[in-house]
Amino acid sequence: MVITGAGGLVGRTLATEARGRGLDVLALTSADCDVTDPTAPERYFASGDVVVNCAAYTDVDAAETDEERARAVNAGGAQNVAHACARAGAELVHVSTDYVFGGDFGAEAPRPYEIDDETGPRNAYGRSKLEGEFEVLAAMPGAHVVRTAWIFSGGDGGDFVAKMRAAAAGDGTVDVVADQVSSPTYVGDLVEALLQVADGAIEESVLHAANAGQASRFEQARAVFELLGADPERVRPVGADGSRPAPRPPYSALGAQRSAAAGLTPLRPWRDALEAALGLR
Repeated sequence: MVITGAGGLVGRTLATEARGRGLDVLALTSADCDVTDPTAPERYFASGDVVVNCAAYTDVDAAETDEERARAVNAGGAQNVAHACARAGAELVHVSTDYVFGGDFGAEAPRPYEIDDETGPRNAYGRSKLEGEFEVLAAMPGAHVVRTAWIFSGGDGGDFVAKMRAAAAGDGTVDVVADQVSSPTYVGDLVEALLQVADGAIEESVLHAANAGQASRFEQARAVFELLGADPERVRPVGADGSRPAPRPPYSALGAQRSAAAGLTPLRPWRDALEAALGLR
């Protein structure tokens, strides 16, 4: 297995888990392999390899003023990886995002997005990731695009749950947005899904891999406090005030029905996964 973007949370976790299962892993950070260089990926891929592309520009707000760079990594980089895989005869699993959807349900009640629902990203990051999906499947129709959402670890990193864990250990209140809803996804469970897709038994091109259920950031934060024995009343709901550069979809939960029908094992409920991330089960 070859992992591009192995310096990020998903790439690091995937490399550790794959090696633990006895797989031969080549983990490439952006310093090892700059996917924006069209000649870089093909130096590392060989016939029979399974490549998991975790390389991404993930700073959603910065992408609003640096869309050229976001597109270079998320679209151009994905295209370069896909072309290199096609030339080498390697398989490809590409990681994408819920932010390819816009949450525009109008008067209809929101429902989890399925793999064939209409996309409509609200921000530059989402546009660049959607373009990356198109580039991957145009270059390699047999590749897999795996969309996920709101990835967390629960450790000491910079993800949302890690930040809420630190806040729970302190004092005072924390204001958390309550009007944006998606599918919080534990990185360990996402990696399990990526490994299953990498095994090659699933034919569907686009898949959703997110923990079951949905929550707002406020609900997720309160769950962290509750599970850690901190007072959940310290978490206060606020509305998205528009002060952040990038607009977020108000709703972007991912549904798993079509993916399950294609053979992908559904991920457990997000709260169960949160307990595992916090070391409570």
